[in-house]
Amino acid sequence: MLLERFDPFIAEFDRLTQRTFGTTDGVGLPMDVIRHEDALEVRVDLPGVARDSIEVTLDNHMLTISAERRAAYGDSAQVLFQERFDGAMSRRLRVPDWVDAEAVTADYVDGVLALRLPLAERAKPRRITIGEASDQTAIAS
Repeated sequence: MLLERFDPFIAEFDRLTQRTFGTTDGVGLPMDVIRHEDALEVRVDLPGVARDSIEVTLDNHMLTISAERRAAYGDSAQVLFQERFDGAMSRRLRVPDWVDAEAVTADYVDGVLALRLPLAERAKPRRITIGEASDQTAIAS
């Protein structure tokens, strides 16, 4: 399934794991998923992340977004308080098979990664023409 439910317990567990082990899976990667008529759009907030540290892969219906943010305070600086995440981040989403994997695009502007996942032709809404049956028994059989 592409969309995930928010679970405060899991979110807090992720934060504790990140603080303990220095890694994260989903923490620091808030996202929106929007369905348009012809595509899914995924927007991921990545403030302070350099474009060349972002990696997006799609393999076997699994979309993986990885990034790294390193704070540069200087050698003589002493960090007194830190809430902003510093390190590697990743997020994985299962992509439906009705997404055209060959046509996925990505842009990164003002700290927001925008992915466009076009829908395959078979998934796009279409109007179905209603025919006229000359004999009602044709429908029953």
